[in-house]
Amino acid sequence: MSSFRKALKSRQRNHHERSQPNFRNNLGLLEKKKDYKLRANDHHKKQNTLAALRKKALEKNPDEFYHKMISSKLEDGVHVMKKAEEESVMTEEQKKMMRTQDIKYVEMKRVAEAKKIERLKGELHLLDAESKQKNKHTFFVDSKKEVQTFNLVSHLDTVPELVDRVFNRPTLKILETKSIQGTVDSRSVKKLNRQRKHQYKILSQRIDREKKMFVISQKIQTRKDLQDKSKKLKVKKETRNAAAIYKFEAKRKR
Repeated sequence: MSSFRKALKSRQRNHHERSQPNFRNNLGLLEKKKDYKLRANDHHKKQNTLAALRKKALEKNPDEFYHKMISSKLEDGVHVMKKAEEESVMTEEQKKMMRTQDIKYVEMKRVAEAKKIERLKGELHLLDAESKQKNKHTFFVDSKKEVQTFNLVSHLDTVPELVDRVFNRPTLKILETKSIQGTVDSRSVKKLNRQRKHQYKILSQRIDREKKMFVISQKIQTRKDLQDKSKKLKVKKETRNAAAIYKFEAKRKR
Protein backbone atom coordinates (compact mmCIF):
# COMPACT_ATOMS: atom_id res chain seq x y z
CA MET A 1 0.00 0.00 0.00
CA SER A 2 2.87 2.34 0.86
CA SER A 3 4.56 1.69 -2.51
CA PHE A 4 1.27 2.54 -4.25
CA ARG A 5 1.14 5.87 -2.37
CA LYS A 6 4.68 6.69 -3.42
CA ALA A 7 3.94 5.84 -7.02
CA LEU A 8 0.78 7.91 -6.94
CA LYS A 9 2.62 10.85 -5.38
CA SER A 10 5.32 10.80 -8.06
CA ARG A 11 2.67 11.35 -10.75
CA GLN A 12 1.30 14.43 -9.02
CA ARG A 13 2.30 17.91 -10.15
CA ASN A 14 4.22 20.29 -7.88
CA HIS A 15 1.95 22.69 -6.05
CA HIS A 16 2.33 26.29 -7.27
CA GLU A 17 0.64 29.20 -5.59
CA ARG A 18 -1.15 31.49 -7.97
CA SER A 19 0.24 34.94 -8.67
CA GLN A 20 -1.59 38.23 -8.37
CA PRO A 21 -4.38 38.55 -10.99
CA ASN A 22 -3.93 41.27 -13.58
CA PHE A 23 -6.88 43.34 -12.39
CA ARG A 24 -5.31 43.46 -8.85
CA ASN A 25 -1.80 44.47 -9.89
CA ASN A 26 -2.37 47.91 -8.37
CA LEU A 27 -2.49 46.26 -4.91
CA GLY A 28 1.10 44.92 -5.21
CA LEU A 29 2.41 41.38 -4.86
CA LEU A 30 0.08 38.69 -3.61
CA GLU A 31 1.20 37.45 -0.20
CA LYS A 32 2.31 33.81 -0.26
CA LYS A 33 2.40 31.40 2.66
CA LYS A 34 6.15 31.90 3.26
CA ASP A 35 5.58 35.66 3.46
CA TYR A 36 2.72 35.15 5.89
CA LYS A 37 4.92 32.89 8.08
CA LEU A 38 7.63 35.55 8.30
CA ARG A 39 5.10 38.22 9.22
CA ALA A 40 3.39 35.97 11.78
CA ASN A 41 6.69 34.94 13.43
CA ASP A 42 7.77 38.57 13.72
CA HIS A 43 4.44 39.50 15.26
CA HIS A 44 4.62 36.65 17.83
CA LYS A 45 8.21 37.59 18.71
CA LYS A 46 7.17 41.16 19.46
CA GLN A 47 4.20 39.97 21.53
CA ASN A 48 6.46 37.65 23.58
CA THR A 49 8.97 40.47 24.17
CA LEU A 50 6.24 42.81 25.40
CA ALA A 51 4.88 40.11 27.71
CA ALA A 52 8.35 39.44 29.16
CA LEU A 53 8.96 43.16 29.76
CA ARG A 54 5.53 43.54 31.35
CA LYS A 55 6.28 40.63 33.68
CA LYS A 56 9.71 42.05 34.55
CA ALA A 57 8.16 45.42 35.40
CA LEU A 58 5.56 43.80 37.65
CA GLU A 59 8.15 41.70 39.51
CA LYS A 60 10.75 44.50 39.86
CA ASN A 61 12.14 45.17 43.33
CA PRO A 62 11.56 48.86 44.20
CA ASP A 63 14.66 48.87 46.44
CA GLU A 64 16.97 47.60 43.67
CA PHE A 65 19.98 49.83 42.90
CA TYR A 66 21.84 50.37 39.63
CA HIS A 67 25.00 52.44 39.18
CA LYS A 68 23.43 54.15 36.16
CA MET A 69 20.96 55.78 38.56
CA ILE A 70 23.87 58.03 39.57
CA SER A 71 25.54 58.50 36.19
CA SER A 72 22.34 59.28 34.26
CA LYS A 73 19.33 61.56 34.48
CA LEU A 74 15.87 61.72 32.91
CA GLU A 75 15.13 64.47 30.38
CA ASP A 76 11.74 64.50 28.60
CA GLY A 77 11.32 60.80 29.35
CA VAL A 78 14.76 59.89 27.92
CA HIS A 79 17.79 58.78 29.98
CA VAL A 80 20.85 60.96 29.38
CA MET A 81 24.34 60.13 30.69
CA LYS A 82 26.13 62.66 32.90
CA LYS A 83 29.59 61.71 31.64
CA ALA A 84 30.05 64.83 29.51
CA GLU A 85 29.16 67.10 32.43
CA GLU A 86 31.59 65.33 34.79
CA GLU A 87 34.44 65.70 32.29
CA SER A 88 33.82 69.43 31.98
CA VAL A 89 34.05 69.85 35.78
CA MET A 90 37.71 68.65 35.91
CA THR A 91 40.30 70.94 34.36
CA GLU A 92 43.39 69.86 32.43
CA GLU A 93 45.67 70.93 35.28
CA GLN A 94 43.75 68.73 37.71
CA LYS A 95 44.05 65.77 35.34
CA LYS A 96 47.81 66.30 35.04
CA MET A 97 48.12 66.46 38.81
CA MET A 98 46.28 63.15 39.16
CA ARG A 99 48.59 61.57 36.58
CA THR A 100 51.62 62.88 38.49
CA GLN A 101 50.35 61.41 41.75
CA ASP A 102 49.77 58.05 40.06
CA ILE A 103 53.33 58.06 38.66
CA LYS A 104 54.79 58.94 42.09
CA TYR A 105 52.86 56.09 43.74
CA VAL A 106 53.94 53.51 41.14
CA GLU A 107 57.55 54.71 41.29
CA MET A 108 57.52 54.47 45.09
CA LYS A 109 56.30 50.87 44.89
CA ARG A 110 58.85 50.07 42.17
CA VAL A 111 61.76 51.47 44.22
CA ALA A 112 60.62 49.49 47.26
CA GLU A 113 60.51 46.34 45.12
CA ALA A 114 63.98 47.08 43.72
CA LYS A 115 65.39 47.41 47.26
CA LYS A 116 63.89 44.04 48.21
CA ILE A 117 65.45 42.52 45.09
CA GLU A 118 68.88 43.90 45.99
CA ARG A 119 68.56 42.55 49.54
CA LEU A 120 67.61 39.09 48.24
CA LYS A 121 70.51 39.13 45.77
CA GLY A 122 72.86 40.04 48.62
CA GLU A 123 71.60 37.13 50.69
CA LEU A 124 71.71 34.56 47.89
CA HIS A 125 74.72 35.90 45.94
CA LEU A 126 73.28 34.04 42.91
CA LEU A 127 75.37 31.02 43.83
CA ASP A 128 74.07 28.47 41.36
CA ALA A 129 72.71 30.78 38.66
CA GLU A 130 73.35 29.37 35.20
CA SER A 131 73.64 32.76 33.49
CA LYS A 132 76.13 34.15 36.02
CA GLN A 133 79.59 34.94 34.72
CA LYS A 134 82.15 32.59 36.27
CA ASN A 135 84.74 34.23 38.48
CA LYS A 136 88.48 33.59 38.04
CA HIS A 137 90.56 32.45 40.99
CA THR A 138 94.28 33.05 40.41
CA PHE A 139 96.93 31.21 42.44
CA PHE A 140 100.48 32.60 42.64
CA VAL A 141 103.58 30.41 42.98
CA ASP A 142 107.29 31.16 43.24
CA SER A 143 108.72 29.31 40.25
CA LYS A 144 107.81 27.77 36.88
CA LYS A 145 108.52 24.32 38.28
CA GLU A 146 105.76 24.75 40.85
CA VAL A 147 103.41 25.80 38.03
CA GLN A 148 103.98 22.50 36.24
CA THR A 149 103.55 20.43 39.40
CA PHE A 150 100.68 22.50 40.79
CA ASN A 151 97.78 20.35 42.05
CA LEU A 152 94.51 22.18 42.67
CA VAL A 153 92.97 19.40 44.79
CA SER A 154 95.85 19.26 47.24
CA HIS A 155 96.16 23.05 47.32
CA LEU A 156 92.49 23.48 48.27
CA ASP A 157 92.69 20.47 50.61
CA THR A 158 89.44 18.92 49.37
CA VAL A 159 88.21 16.01 47.26
CA PRO A 160 88.21 16.17 43.42
CA GLU A 161 84.39 16.03 43.29
CA LEU A 162 84.12 19.40 45.09
CA VAL A 163 86.75 21.36 43.17
CA ASP A 164 84.28 22.90 40.67
CA ARG A 165 81.95 24.17 43.39
CA VAL A 166 82.09 27.89 44.21
CA PHE A 167 80.25 27.53 47.53
CA ASN A 168 79.97 24.98 50.35
CA ARG A 169 83.35 23.40 49.54
CA PRO A 170 84.55 21.74 52.79
CA THR A 171 88.10 20.62 53.37
CA LEU A 172 89.24 17.05 54.03
CA LYS A 173 89.50 17.73 57.75
CA ILE A 174 85.89 18.88 57.92
CA LEU A 175 84.76 15.88 55.89
CA GLU A 176 86.57 13.47 58.22
CA THR A 177 85.11 15.01 61.38
CA LYS A 178 81.58 15.21 59.99
CA SER A 179 81.52 11.77 58.37
CA ILE A 180 79.73 10.21 61.38
CA GLN A 181 76.75 12.52 60.95
CA GLY A 182 76.29 11.69 57.30
CA THR A 183 72.57 10.94 57.53
CA VAL A 184 71.84 14.14 59.42
CA ASP A 185 73.94 16.22 57.00
CA SER A 186 72.16 14.82 53.95
CA ARG A 187 68.80 15.81 55.37
CA SER A 188 70.00 19.28 56.27
CA VAL A 189 71.54 19.73 52.82
CA LYS A 190 68.26 18.76 51.15
CA LYS A 191 66.39 21.18 53.39
CA LEU A 192 68.82 23.99 52.55
CA ASN A 193 68.47 23.25 48.83
CA ARG A 194 64.68 23.49 49.07
CA GLN A 195 64.93 26.78 50.96
CA ARG A 196 67.38 28.18 48.40
CA LYS A 197 65.13 27.19 45.48
CA HIS A 198 62.19 28.86 47.22
CA GLN A 199 64.21 32.05 47.71
CA TYR A 200 65.23 32.06 44.04
CA LYS A 201 61.58 31.66 43.03
CA ILE A 202 60.60 34.66 45.17
CA LEU A 203 63.46 36.64 43.65
CA SER A 204 62.31 35.91 40.08
CA GLN A 205 58.73 36.91 40.96
CA ARG A 206 59.90 40.21 42.45
CA ILE A 207 62.03 40.94 39.37
CA ASP A 208 59.01 40.36 37.10
CA ARG A 209 56.86 42.60 39.34
CA GLU A 210 59.46 45.37 39.22
CA LYS A 211 59.54 45.21 35.39
CA LYS A 212 55.74 45.40 35.20
CA MET A 213 55.68 48.45 37.48
CA PHE A 214 58.28 50.14 35.29
CA VAL A 215 56.09 49.54 32.20
CA ILE A 216 53.02 50.90 34.06
CA SER A 217 54.85 54.10 35.02
CA GLN A 218 55.95 54.56 31.40
CA LYS A 219 52.37 54.15 30.15
CA ILE A 220 51.03 56.67 32.72
CA GLN A 221 53.74 59.16 31.74
CA THR A 222 52.83 58.71 28.05
CA ARG A 223 49.15 59.41 28.75
CA LYS A 224 50.15 62.49 30.74
CA ASP A 225 52.29 63.78 27.86
CA LEU A 226 49.45 63.22 25.39
CA GLN A 227 47.30 65.76 27.25
CA ASP A 228 49.46 68.59 25.87
CA LYS A 229 47.83 70.15 22.84
CA SER A 230 50.73 69.73 20.44
CA LYS A 231 51.23 67.86 17.20
CA LYS A 232 52.35 64.29 17.71
CA LEU A 233 53.13 61.27 15.59
CA LYS A 234 52.86 57.67 16.80
CA VAL A 235 56.11 55.82 16.18
CA LYS A 236 55.38 52.54 17.96
CA LYS A 237 52.15 50.98 19.19
CA GLU A 238 51.54 50.14 22.83
CA THR A 239 52.13 46.52 23.79
CA ARG A 240 51.77 44.48 26.96
CA ASN A 241 55.47 44.84 27.81
CA ALA A 242 56.17 48.36 26.54
CA ALA A 243 54.51 51.77 26.35
CA ALA A 244 53.63 53.51 23.10
CA ILE A 245 56.27 55.82 21.59
CA TYR A 246 55.24 59.23 20.21
CA LYS A 247 57.25 61.88 18.41
CA PHE A 248 56.21 65.41 19.43
CA GLU A 249 56.72 68.63 17.55
CA ALA A 250 59.67 70.64 18.85
CA LYS A 251 58.65 73.79 20.74
CA ARG A 252 60.74 76.75 21.68
CA LYS A 253 60.51 77.38 25.41
CA ARG A 254 60.69 80.95 26.66
